[in-house]
Amino acid sequence: MYHFYTEKTNISDKTITIYGEDVNHIKNVLRMKEGEEIIICDSDGTDYHSKIMSLGRDEVIAEIISSGISEAEMPLRVHLFQGLPKKDKMEMIIQKSVELGVYEIIPVMTKRVIVKLDDKKKEEAKLKRWQAISESAAKQSGRGIIPGVAGCMSFKEALAAASKMDKVFIPYENADSSPEGMKTSRELLSNIPKGSDVAVFIGPEGGFEPAEVEEAINSGVQVISLGKRILRTETAGMMLLSVIGFIN
Repeated sequence: MYHFYTEKTNISDKTITIYGEDVNHIKNVLRMKEGEEIIICDSDGTDYHSKIMSLGRDEVIAEIISSGISEAEMPLRVHLFQGLPKKDKMEMIIQKSVELGVYEIIPVMTKRVIVKLDDKKKEEAKLKRWQAISESAAKQSGRGIIPGVAGCMSFKEALAAASKMDKVFIPYENADSSPEGMKTSRELLSNIPKGSDVAVFIGPEGGFEPAEVEEAINSGVQVISLGKRILRTETAGMMLLSVIGFIN
């Protein structure tokens, strides 16, 4: 069943109104008709099984059949602090991490980042594009929310933001990847209480500098290992999100 999103203010006791680009998509792309059923999300984790009542010029009105908590969301919220990669890798990272259940994505400027978003207009255009990718991926994967893409932060700002969360992890290629070390990493990821906010730091191409890892550890970040193989920046976050989603 097709998924669409609307603001909570557009939801009444019995009906939901959809505005914006989705109206054209419903009417002219999908060519849906009155009486067809859809899922409408309030972007906050509640799904409404609905039936289209009317197709207006600028709005679609649907009758609520039933509602419930989205089953597509993880029982915890993962915030991905992603070191900015080169070219269009960030677009793929956003798309796949949304499919895998990420709650929020925060681009981070670390010391080895090559791409620079030092132009305000350039950053705003990027963020608009990235948020559109997040919304598209959320629709495709049936998410109950549209994960937000935050403004770019420095590494120090990111550590300060993450310090307010329940758990903070940083995968590091020099972490203990022995059987005992991997057991410790598994235990850390397996014992995250439901409802927690979890921060995950992923480095850019070239990884984190040792000084950054030391700064993170001093800030209370827990270092974990993803195994003996060195993963690309666009792979590491996906691997960790998959593990967290599977065991939680």
